[in-house]
Order: sequence, then C-alpha cells, then structure tokens
Amino acid sequence: MEILLLGIYSYFAWLVYFKFKWLPWNIVTQVITITIPIVGLTALILILNVVAPSSHDVRVINYVVPVLPRVSGRVTEVPIEANRPIRKGDVLFKIDPVPFELAVNAAEGNLAMLNAKLLTAQANQRTLSEQLKSATGQVEALRAQLGLVRLRVDQYKELSAAGAGNRFDLEQAQAQIAELEGQLASSIANQAQVREKIAAKTPDGEQDEVAQVKAQIAQAEAQLGDARWSLDQTVVYAPANGTVVSLALRPGAVATLMPLQPVMTFVEDEQWILAIYRQNEVRKIKPGQEAEVAFKMYPGRVVKLKVDSIMWATAQGQLPIGGASTSAGIAPIPPNALAVRLLVDERDKDLFLASGAHGAGAVYTDSGHMLHIIRKIIIRVGAKLDWLILKLH
Repeated sequence: MEILLLGIYSYFAWLVYFKFKWLPWNIVTQVITITIPIVGLTALILILNVVAPSSHDVRVINYVVPVLPRVSGRVTEVPIEANRPIRKGDVLFKIDPVPFELAVNAAEGNLAMLNAKLLTAQANQRTLSEQLKSATGQVEALRAQLGLVRLRVDQYKELSAAGAGNRFDLEQAQAQIAELEGQLASSIANQAQVREKIAAKTPDGEQDEVAQVKAQIAQAEAQLGDARWSLDQTVVYAPANGTVVSLALRPGAVATLMPLQPVMTFVEDEQWILAIYRQNEVRKIKPGQEAEVAFKMYPGRVVKLKVDSIMWATAQGQLPIGGASTSAGIAPIPPNALAVRLLVDERDKDLFLASGAHGAGAVYTDSGHMLHIIRKIIIRVGAKLDWLILKLH
C-alpha cells in the first residue's frame, strides 16, 4: 500500500514539475517534495497502527487431549482410524473386560453374603430379650433349688448329730449343692453376657453386631461400585467432536495408565483464533469490534471475524510465590505481547481451518474509520500475494 501511495504521489509530482512545469524543480521544491511523503507516510502508519492495529502472527489453535486409559488391560478393539472425523461418544478403543467382570461378580457375591449375615444378626438381636428372660428364669430356678438343698443339708446334719440320719444322704446333698452352685454361676454369667449384648449399642442406637455388619456391607457396596466403574472404563469414548492423531494403538497391545505416555492424541474441533499484539497495540481494542484475517492456507481470501476478548494474563506475569509455571495458557505467547481472541463471523463459520493455520490480519477499532479502508487494502493485497510460492525447488 505504501508503494502504491508513493507511486501515485510520484505521478502527480511528475505532472507538476515536469509535464506541465507549474513549479520550478530546484533545491527547495526538491526538499519539500521528498519530505512530504516521508512525513505523511510516517504519520499515516503511526496513526493506522493505533486505529487499525495489524498482526502478522494470527494462529489457529485447537484443544489437544491426550487419551489415557483409566484401567490397564489388553486392547481388544480399535474401531477408529487416524485423521478421520469422530463424533462425541464414538468408541475409541476397548479393553478386555473379562478380569473386570470377574471382579464385579466377586463383589456382588460378597455383598449378598453380607446381606444374609445382616438378616441373621438382626434375627439374633430380636431373640436377645427372650434369651435374657430364659437366663433370668434359669437363675431364679437354680437359686430356689439351691435354697431347698441347703435346707435339706441342715436337716441331714441335725439328724446325723442325733444319730437318726444317714451319712450318705448328707454327703449326697452337699455334692448337689456344689453342682447347683456351679450351674448358678454359669447361668449368672450367661445372663450377664446377654445383658451386655443388649446394652452394647452404637451412637445411632443400633446393636454392635448389626452395626458391624452394616459397616461391612457399606464397604462391600463401595468395592462393588469401584469394580463396576472399572468395568465401564474398559470402553473409552471420544470426549468431543474431533480427530485422532498419533494413533499407534492396535488390538493386542496392553494399555496402561501412564500419564506421560498417552495411547493416542485427540484433537477437538473447537478452535481458538489468536492474534498476537505488542502490549501497547491493544489499548483501543474492545470485544465486538470487526476484524479481518488473511490465512495463508486460503490465498486471496479475507476471513471476517469479531473480537471476543483480550487475554490479559501471560506466563511472564507469574512469580515463583504463586508457583513457578512455564505455561502461558492455550499457546506460548512471546514476551511483551498479549493475545486477542477472535471469533469467526457467521459468514465464514463453516470455513475449515487447520490446527496450526497461520495468517495476518487487523482489528478495526472505534476510531479512525476513514483510515480503515487503507488497512483493508493492505490486507487484501497481502492475501493476493499469498498465491506466490517463492522457492527455487
């Protein structure tokens, strides 16, 4: 554009000084004639860079998701192909489910056994009161029998002292007392044990035995849930619309959960278009303003866009106190620069842009509308020049 303006200016200077000779061609007019385009073009470019800032670093960036299996196992199926469109929810690959199905069956069996154990524990709790009544009755009966036998012993002793009793009956009664005392001690212990079981309760009011079984059931349910989740993870689905690149996974391979070794790389269709500007160039850029970009993959075409936002944070703004990081977000941003996110206009929303496509463009701010036409001409001339392939081989 600058060369075109200089050509037009030179043509009019030739008409004035040489064709029609309206002014003399001397040292004064020569200095003035040369100074005017220098000052004029310099001022024009400086103003244009403020009201319609341009960027020769416009990038198309896609989200890239490294695909990792959540469980390890032998791959049985890879139904996709590399660099082919994939819809969200399509199967990427499958892992042999047999070991995980066995784990689910084992967990279900364990849970069923514990549920049966819970029913038994609850039935035992319901019989504790009856057991306490029986133990109490047995204690009372033994005490009554013991009292009666002791009375007989006293009677046998009186008869024996008077010479009218049988020594054998006395010894038999004494032996019976010892036996009854043992039975009474055992019954009292059994009664205390039943009372202890009845009194043993959790803060929620449940019996300890029932509470313990319920805790085991909760643990078994968690193990069953984990086993079912692991079984579900044997089928890996596409997280979004996109394509798979770097596909080296084949049936028979073993997929393992290793964060630094993804089994495939998934490139989502969702894109960011970033225009990189120096920090002093974005002061007039605002969301909603018009933008145009000429991508090298489409020579001669100018794509219409709108400003979405300015990325006000870069890696250079991070200090060690906040955790050292070398990441700048979606893509590395050069030092002393900011990225402006652009959205494709409705007219070009179906235009295919490869991830990594590069171009040059400009944002038309709310100032200097009359100068915007110059920037648009510059962009369109540059788009036409993209048809040229300048290499010697």
